Amino acid sequence: MAADSKKVRIVVSPQEFSDWPSLLALLRSAYAYMDARIDPPSSLLRMDAEQLEAKAREETLILAFDDRRVVGCLFAALRADCVYVGKLAVDETSRRRGVARELMDAAEAFARAKARPFVELETRIELVENHATFAALGFTKVGESAHLGFDRPTTIRMRKPVVA
Repeated sequence: MAADSKKVRIVVSPQEFSDWPSLLALLRSAYAYMDARIDPPSSLLRMDAEQLEAKAREETLILAFDDRRVVGCLFAALRADCVYVGKLAVDETSRRRGVARELMDAAEAFARAKARPFVELETRIELVENHATFAALGFTKVGESAHLGFDRPTTIRMRKPVVA
């Protein structure tokens, strides 16, 4: 059964969470569509469950649950001037139900609590549909960058001001 955003429960820094292999599978499934489209390949392809767990110790993990099943996630990293959002993913069966928006709302609340004026993210230059999705969530493009060894932009950086 697909998630209904009214039934989705958002949990910030879930202390009891331990199913890292399933979270990795959710991320890989959600990111699979981009494998043939982006260059260089996603760092997610090199990540294992232990590295994902380590990432959650260094950053703030935010999960979306439909009952007990994880249907979405993102990682929020505290930086000097912003909260950086990475590894945003929503299970295919739960898309178009506001789950990504609820996860981003939680990231914005985290930024407010940490007195950061922006939420920031990067998205691959080739994924124009992601640019549109993030723009619809209130993000604007603020820059481009290139992965090491590339002479062309490979990512765009987007920011959203956090309203107090």
